[in-house]
Amino acid sequence: MTANADAIVLVGGKGTRLRPLTLTAPKPMLPTAGVPFLTHLLSRIRAAGMRHVVLGTSYQAEVFAEYFGDGSQLGLEMEYVVETEPLDTAGAIRNVADRLRGEHAVVFNGDILSGTDPAALLNAHTDADADVTLHLVKVADPSRFGSVPTDASGRVTAFLEKTPNPPTDQVNAGCYVFRRDVIESIPAGRPVSVERETFPGLLESGATLHGFVDSSYWLDVGTPAAFVRGSADLVRGIAPTHALPGEPGERLVLGGTSVSPEASVDGGTSVGVSASVEAGARVSGSVVFDGARIERDAVVEDSVVGRNARVGAGTVLRGVVLGDDVQVGAGCELLDGARLWPGVVLPDGGVRFSTDA
Repeated sequence: MTANADAIVLVGGKGTRLRPLTLTAPKPMLPTAGVPFLTHLLSRIRAAGMRHVVLGTSYQAEVFAEYFGDGSQLGLEMEYVVETEPLDTAGAIRNVADRLRGEHAVVFNGDILSGTDPAALLNAHTDADADVTLHLVKVADPSRFGSVPTDASGRVTAFLEKTPNPPTDQVNAGCYVFRRDVIESIPAGRPVSVERETFPGLLESGATLHGFVDSSYWLDVGTPAAFVRGSADLVRGIAPTHALPGEPGERLVLGGTSVSPEASVDGGTSVGVSASVEAGARVSGSVVFDGARIERDAVVEDSVVGRNARVGAGTVLRGVVLGDDVQVGAGCELLDGARLWPGVVLPDGGVRFSTDA
């Protein structure tokens, strides 16, 4: 069945919630557990038996084609369609319609880390003879999302906006299967919202919208905290991937990297190529990009250290993002949500959140 289905991956967003990291790379291309984030999704698409992938790009569009090319190294056939102006989700799906070959298309958001099986989703779609199938996940606090109730047969009955007391804990997980003719019916050349226009319109017209509900791993990696958690979960084998460049474990250290035997690196930390972690340093649950340097006795927890950035001796980072080429001197302390833009330099002891005891 998967041979008759294309994969559409939407990667056009600017990733503003992840700035400053996304000033230098699109969000799906950020190093995540040793490879660009998108590689993990593409590995699961390939494992599900799909071969033809169409990327809907916009922000820094050229970066994707430069890295992945025709997709052959991943066992895929990849094409790229550039959005010249923002078209919203349904508009972006419609924008790639002329590249589709199969009867169905599975649509993925390029910033969702998910454990659901695309082949199982596609099978549920065909078994239900649905026009559109939505991947739905059960969450502890559905009031933060739009909820999607289904009847006993799995048919979607409504699309509800965020509400304090939602009638169901099922929410839209941002992955869909469309029949190709449904995609071709979406208005072309203008922004179209899938949640506010396409799905309610289909429901009103009597189309069959099916809900595929599961409780597999699911994470939107759009914030720094979620990004570091997603990377750590991939490293530790909690989130599924076929693209991890090593065995799952407490840490992933790439080639050309120097980690002192007297340093502690754990919690699913990934350390990029030609980076260094000196004696006495403690790095946990973090993403350390290529060429970064963590000096002696520094503490880095749940943080992102950008390409060629330096964390000075004894400095403490907890829940922090350092952009590329940032230099943080010795004895600094940066906590919870601090973000340093590329190239910023902090002198020794320049920023602290507690007394210099």
